[in-house]
Amino acid sequence: MVVNFKIFKKASPNNMVTLYMNRREFVDSVTQVEPVDGIVVLDDEYIRQNRKIFVQLICNFRYGREDDEMIGLRFQKELILVSQAVYPEQKIDMQLTKMQERLLKKLGSNAFPFVLEMPPSSPASVVLQQKASDNTQPCGVQYFVKVFAGENDCDRTHRRSTVNLGIRKIQYAPAKTGIQPCTVVRKDFLLSPGELELEVTLDRQLYYHGEKISINICVRNNSNKVVKKIKAMVQQGIDVVLFQNGQFRNTIAFSESSEGCPLNPGSSLQKVMYLVPTLAANCDRPGIAVEGDVKHKNTSLASTTLIASQEARDAFGIIVSYAVKVKLFLGALGGELCAELPFILMHPKPSLKAQAEAETVEA
Repeated sequence: MVVNFKIFKKASPNNMVTLYMNRREFVDSVTQVEPVDGIVVLDDEYIRQNRKIFVQLICNFRYGREDDEMIGLRFQKELILVSQAVYPEQKIDMQLTKMQERLLKKLGSNAFPFVLEMPPSSPASVVLQQKASDNTQPCGVQYFVKVFAGENDCDRTHRRSTVNLGIRKIQYAPAKTGIQPCTVVRKDFLLSPGELELEVTLDRQLYYHGEKISINICVRNNSNKVVKKIKAMVQQGIDVVLFQNGQFRNTIAFSESSEGCPLNPGSSLQKVMYLVPTLAANCDRPGIAVEGDVKHKNTSLASTTLIASQEARDAFGIIVSYAVKVKLFLGALGGELCAELPFILMHPKPSLKAQAEAETVEA
């Protein structure tokens, strides 16, 4: 049995610099991030000329539409998180992976390894969905590994001798989950006796993408008002940290029900409503936060952003959260009663066996 590992390869336009990486997704476990590692292969001509080669980890944060940019005004920040010399000077105390060691043996003496440590507080890879007809660069956070030839790491790069390969910083669901979400809200009415009580409970705090969310609703009507309709929805919260007023919400799944209604005074109602938030149901809606490249076939809704503390929030990041909202409609004069429960929506951490099966091919 021969095992072939998946390798990503990208060369510069002049074919003098080639980048090899065995993965493009790096896991953030809140306290630390997997190092970004790879191999750079140089052409013999660059070796003879003793050209200086650098590799950088770039965070590209776009916070405005490309069409709205004017002369001298850009809604984009390109942050160099880590910079490292690859040739002729090289970092000595590098902890190489087994994949790097194998590639070094296979690619020969013109191959040079690199290991870049991504800061734990750096933002997750999140972009905002655009209209299908919009071909401009989307708003959000994207990462690139950049390899180029220059006199120093601040030198202006030339496209012909530069390689840019997109990568993603991702988070997986935590092993331990929190307590079962539950909330009770009450509303009394001016000049009317009694109160209306709404209790909402979720079956758990953590859901995986594509799973059905069970919303348990209990209404106790001790007022003289009539409940005419119940609406449950899942909302995606987006917080663009750079702006003070950069918070907004999108309803990504909802369901309305009149079953058991009208709920008259002195009555109670218990029911369960189900919602499944998916990107497929929101694929044509701009402003929805998604993971990584919006044009990638495996793109999903952005996962909940986990941060160690509020102080650890990166100014050039987008914080994504989710909540279930239940609303009771009481008619024009009675108004509404709302209850809200936050929850976590993420991908499960793949097992080592599943990762190996995804990255190997038997020949």
